[in-house]
Amino acid sequence: MRGLDAAWGARFLEGDALFDTPFREADGLGPVYIRASCGGCHQAATRGPGFVERMVQVDAAGEPVPGMPALPYGTVVRPFAITGAHPLLAPSRADVRLHQRAGIPVMGRGWLEAISDAELLRVAAAQAQRTDGVSGRVNRVTWRSEANPDSPFHDFQPGAVVIGRFGLKARQPTLDDFAADALQGDMGITSALRPVEPPNPDGLTDDAKAGVDVDAALVNAIADYVRLIAIPPRQDMGPRGPRLFAQVTCDACHVPSLKTRADYPVPQLANADAPVFTDLLVHDMGPALADGLTDGEATGREWRTSPLVGLRFLKAFLHDGRAQSLDEAVRLHGGAGSEAKASADLYLALSDDDRAALLSYLSSL
Repeated sequence: MRGLDAAWGARFLEGDALFDTPFREADGLGPVYIRASCGGCHQAATRGPGFVERMVQVDAAGEPVPGMPALPYGTVVRPFAITGAHPLLAPSRADVRLHQRAGIPVMGRGWLEAISDAELLRVAAAQAQRTDGVSGRVNRVTWRSEANPDSPFHDFQPGAVVIGRFGLKARQPTLDDFAADALQGDMGITSALRPVEPPNPDGLTDDAKAGVDVDAALVNAIADYVRLIAIPPRQDMGPRGPRLFAQVTCDACHVPSLKTRADYPVPQLANADAPVFTDLLVHDMGPALADGLTDGEATGREWRTSPLVGLRFLKAFLHDGRAQSLDEAVRLHGGAGSEAKASADLYLALSDDDRAALLSYLSSL
């Protein structure tokens, strides 16, 4: 991000190095894990090569089973383990289904954190008045980390109910929580914010590094790095693309800009218009895109509006990467029961030339 002072610039470089450094067994990796580094799922601040598999137990009608007793260690597949432990894999049962989740880009995420809660509530209230089926809502989640002793960004305490905004279902409210959760859940790296190892088949409560693996300072350094990654410069495509984007009502959910807090600690992001193309709300996308898994108040059919940041760097789209092109991604928004069906129908009604112009505009973001 341009214009940072020396202190913020140093924080960016410190976190940048940590983001791509693989953790080793001696560092506390495991006992079960998905990837050994942040960059394993967010390479070059975008997607991949890693992905996460989630499990869900369903009944004969395909609906999630309450409590999911077949999954006593949770719904996340952790395919790797340190010596002496066993990976956490999906049980071979007809009633357990697997769903893939692609790693999310982390460009421009400081802008998302800086957006005020009041702005999100304003957009949700405006959508509630619409008549085209679009009606997103904030995902209220419980703060599951320990209190952060060092962060100037918030003072959340364990058990507080706050607005989520990060993750595919908006289950994490802040970037330090996002970092601590990923360290714990994806790498088995415990921290001062998340000091407990994830459940595992061997019942192990520690790993090769006794006690908590990293301190809050490391978590905050990674969080600050993500906060300070810029939105890539965008080419001015002229007025046609934005006009078509609004004409097919993509801008109802992918709101081009939202207002940030005046008191956000990074001056470049405070009291500004965040050009993020999202409302950070969760929306019912219908059964075709559902995974049956809940996060906070978000249901198995609800997904957070993806920020359209860095689209030109992506090769696959939607939460699981099932769409191989932007055109396919838009079309898949139009399934039965999806809040975006009317918008997808408007997109399909465009002329070939207008549709190509809209896709070209999206590809510039």
